Amino acid sequence: MPTRIFKRKIYDKMADWKNWSKGQYALLIEGARRIGKSTIAEEFAKKEYKDYVIIDFANASEDVLDIFNYVSDLNQFFLRLSTIIGRTLPPRESVIIFDEVQFYPKDRQFCIPCQ
Repeated sequence: MPTRIFKRKIYDKMADWKNWSKGQYALLIEGARRIGKSTIAEEFAKKEYKDYVIIDFANASEDVLDIFNYVSDLNQFFLRLSTIIGRTLPPRESVIIFDEVQFYPKDRQFCIPCQ
């Protein structure tokens, strides 16, 4: 399948997820390594949201990893994340991209699979 078709199909599925979830649910994009999942996620974030953050678990600081200890309290999670990144993300108008999730499986409790 040509890259352009793959990008359009996954982008369309992401747009469907955004419309369906209305900011209530996370999305997990699964696939082989090095096929462009992170690239398409960032492209989607840039085009479809006012702001976004990428958390790369291959290089995440201890401060970032520590915020996952507060997953049961999402307000605390977002407050701590905002402090670390130095800005407040607009509610329902921003997205957090978790990259290299295999390095930190605890983050998966935020996600649902993209079918």
